[in-house]
Amino acid sequence: MRSASARARRGLLLPSAHAPAIVNAGARGAAALDALLAIVPHPATSAAFRHLPDSARWRELNARGTARAGTVRTTVLGNPRHTLAVLGYLPSGASAFERLTLAGRMVREAAARAPQALGLAAAGTPAAAGAALEALLAAALVQAFALPSWRAPAHGERRIERVVLLGDAPLDKRYAAASARGTNLARWLTALPPNVLDARGYRRAITQLARSHGLALRWLDERALRRAGAGAFLAVAAGNAERGAGIAHLRYRPARRRRAARPDVALIGKGILFDTGGVNLKTHRSMLDMHTDMAGSAVALATLVALAQLRAPLSADAWLAITENRIGPHAYRPQEVVRAANGVTIQVIHTDAEGRMVLADTLALAARTRPRLMIDFATLTGACVNALTERMSGVFANRPALAAQLVAAGRASGERVWDFPSEADYDAELESRVADIVQCTSDGKGDHILATRFLARFVPADIPWAHVDLSSATRNGGLAHVSTDVTGFGVRFALELLLRGDLLHSLQSR
Repeated sequence: MRSASARARRGLLLPSAHAPAIVNAGARGAAALDALLAIVPHPATSAAFRHLPDSARWRELNARGTARAGTVRTTVLGNPRHTLAVLGYLPSGASAFERLTLAGRMVREAAARAPQALGLAAAGTPAAAGAALEALLAAALVQAFALPSWRAPAHGERRIERVVLLGDAPLDKRYAAASARGTNLARWLTALPPNVLDARGYRRAITQLARSHGLALRWLDERALRRAGAGAFLAVAAGNAERGAGIAHLRYRPARRRRAARPDVALIGKGILFDTGGVNLKTHRSMLDMHTDMAGSAVALATLVALAQLRAPLSADAWLAITENRIGPHAYRPQEVVRAANGVTIQVIHTDAEGRMVLADTLALAARTRPRLMIDFATLTGACVNALTERMSGVFANRPALAAQLVAAGRASGERVWDFPSEADYDAELESRVADIVQCTSDGKGDHILATRFLARFVPADIPWAHVDLSSATRNGGLAHVSTDVTGFGVRFALELLLRGDLLHSLQSR
């Protein structure tokens, strides 16, 4: 008889492809809606409600005392369905993060009605209304998505089946849907239990995604990594009971550039499927949620899938470092010296600094393809969480112009990032007497900065490189429009960075 774990691994590696239909409709279509959400500028004028169905009811709702920016009000419309009306007030000059936060609050307010048909509307200038509508759509698609669960399904459970966009505010539905699907895929993978998403399970999931989206896939197993000299990765993998660890290399090429050998961008992700801390064992509380330590790989993978779905005009690779950090008779130990794929020798100080070890080899291998840009995503350090909390993630770049683009993408996407220093004099803290570099320091001061300086040894100086320390990958109560602890943070940010603004043009002109 198959175990419960085997059945779980077989059936729940990837989410269902089912998603709500997104359609446009006029005001008359409101009679078929279970709930209608409308964002208006604050302070709201009577004109903001002119094009909403049953506009008198909305004006009456607005007149119930003085509204505050960022607040939500509810009523019901006068149609036979008694459509729930949810009104949100957006302050003038609101940021993308504020838009998403308000949209998430509104969608959660409507969730109590368990709507199957959800209407979205926004007032204001065309640009402002379009941005508000996109935030509502992002929040609705997150709410409609179910994370993996092994609970018995509730009787008569209902989910959003149809999202109806009212009005003519400009909105790129295709981009918004791909961004939401990517965020949800990252959330799904990150939320999977470690007995489901083990190394073999992850490899199967990656293989299925590659086939579905026309991605080339090469799996570098431990034998191949040994030939490549990837001693840092293999040191971490040595403690695993099973030999399933490896690095996945996926390739997306647009139709007109099928034969492009050099990628415009390489997305690198830390995929530690469970982190015990190794010989330097974590405490119970610190270890409890370490199945989410692979969130960086989920972001890199989901971003590549979204680029393929959008048929993006850039060539992109993803490199996913997939292993566990286990304790056992063969686990690596402090004071070992290992050699990475680019020949740099590393003195091990703490076995719970495993993320930078697997990324070292993955960055070095990705660099051999000479990408025009490298970006790595990793839940790398507690120091970054201590510096920012989980509301923002940290970024580092080896080019000032790239650092500015990272911060701008964070603002525009609503996935906010903070640019930390990474000056060369920090390297003095990583000097070793027996190797080229120490893995980390023993006191942990500024570890997010020192981890970046460590990783820089494995990226050639002539390749633009960004490091994203995903302190926002999980947050109790969610973040912005995402209400679950697993946020999927990073996909919206990466798509904004790569497909909007001038980064794509600058990459392809080099």
